Amino acid sequence: QVQLVESGGGLVQTGGSLRLSCAATGSISSINAMKWYRQAPGKQRELVAVITSSGSTNYADSVKGRFTISRGNAKSQVYLQMNNLKPEDTAVYCCNADYMPIFGRRRDYWGQGTQVTVSS
Repeated sequence: QVQLVESGGGLVQTGGSLRLSCAATGSISSINAMKWYRQAPGKQRELVAVITSSGSTNYADSVKGRFTISRGNAKSQVYLQMNNLKPEDTAVYCCNADYMPIFGRRRDYWGQGTQVTVSS
């Protein structure tokens, strides 16, 4: 079992920055990767960034060069630094954990989401 809690969303002007945090508790040693997704009103959920247990990262083309995903030293915290924000970045951002225990079923865990609004 994994619990995820996001924080750090808010309202920012175009060109501004925000830093989202995701705190993971529970069986974090069985987490294979941590991801940030976002969903804007009327749009499908979009994978924004991924960081694996080995530290490899990957980004959606729409955020490359502007967003950075990272982990804290304890690996129970994941961050999404968002710079040069644009109105099209407005969405609810959710933290996701790819849970892959040695024994047991692989599954996804989700946080409650945090709203990011970028004004033009």
